[in-house]
Amino acid sequence: MNRQRDLVTAVNALTARWVKTCSGGSVVMAGAAAWPLLAHLASAAEGQGRRELQEAVGMDAASASQAARPVLSIMDRSTAIRSALGLWTRPDLPLHPAWIATLPAGTHGELTSDPAADQLRLDAWADEQTGGLIADMPLQLTDRVLLVLAMALTVRTTWLRPFTDGIDLFETGPWAGREIHVLRRSTHVLDRAAVADTPAGPLSLLRVMGTGGIDVHLVLGDDSMKPGQVLTAAIDVLAGLHPTTPAGLLRAGSPGPGMTVRHVRDHAPDDVLNVTVPRFAIASTHDLLDLPEVFGLATVTDPIRGHFPGISTQPLAVTQARQNAVATFQATGFESAAITALGAIGIGIAPPPPYRVRHIDLDFSQPFGFLTVDRRSRLI
Repeated sequence: MNRQRDLVTAVNALTARWVKTCSGGSVVMAGAAAWPLLAHLASAAEGQGRRELQEAVGMDAASASQAARPVLSIMDRSTAIRSALGLWTRPDLPLHPAWIATLPAGTHGELTSDPAADQLRLDAWADEQTGGLIADMPLQLTDRVLLVLAMALTVRTTWLRPFTDGIDLFETGPWAGREIHVLRRSTHVLDRAAVADTPAGPLSLLRVMGTGGIDVHLVLGDDSMKPGQVLTAAIDVLAGLHPTTPAGLLRAGSPGPGMTVRHVRDHAPDDVLNVTVPRFAIASTHDLLDLPEVFGLATVTDPIRGHFPGISTQPLAVTQARQNAVATFQATGFESAAITALGAIGIGIAPPPPYRVRHIDLDFSQPFGFLTVDRRSRLI
């Protein structure tokens, strides 16, 4: 149990570092869909690149690839979660069997000499593994790509108690003056909501329970907090690091952002928690190389030398690392999916010439004659 807790802490720490970089706007990301890939890279890396990847995954690089398997097992225990790893390599890329053995069985496929055809096959894999939520692999295949390592993660859950649809006219805030499709629900279980006291500021939290053991926690911070602060503080709250007061123990007034506690007259004797949530659908594309310090990818992208002797005798460097992610929150349930993919090229291999041409050889090593010609009249 302690081992599992340590793994979850390590994966969540990567997610926390990532969400801390959020500056605003609607965005969806999945640190859990990147961590296993980074763990497999860390175990095969050397030097400074190994140290950076080790820091990103939060554990010793020597055992990181072995830790990826139980992380996937944690996900697969829920009927609401689907995860898959995929590895594709060129047939002329020598691979160390020990590294391949750390990947799930049936993971390894081949890249051909036709990048366009390979792109279609990998796009089809992304579409199949996410049940149509994400149709494309986030990498762009070229002749130089020798290795692709990817992970698909999908969550589908149905609310134990559905919401009802409605429309609200917002008077304040970012949606002021707009009619927004909202979801409403009332419950007598007050402690589904809570207020947390964090160093960044107060947070209001709502736990929405779904099938397959899935909870979706909605969190709201005050106006002074940045998006990244709200998300990282919420991760700490769920880890039990900050004091939290259940809604049933809150006093009358405005104890947290977006929350009001009132005493009113009613025909029923029970307290009620009324929730209003905007219905949303979000899609995001992330270039992980824009945040190399978060993912430990600063050194291993250097094309001057190879960084993964544990994968192959062919020197390799990461040249692409991207994630596509989607999420929808509706009256009956929640769906989200992420595809994370890393692409590596061989070092010391010159890029292929851009044009396909004919080469014709003509040898004048024997005696030969010559003619002198007037160009305009073609007079000899």
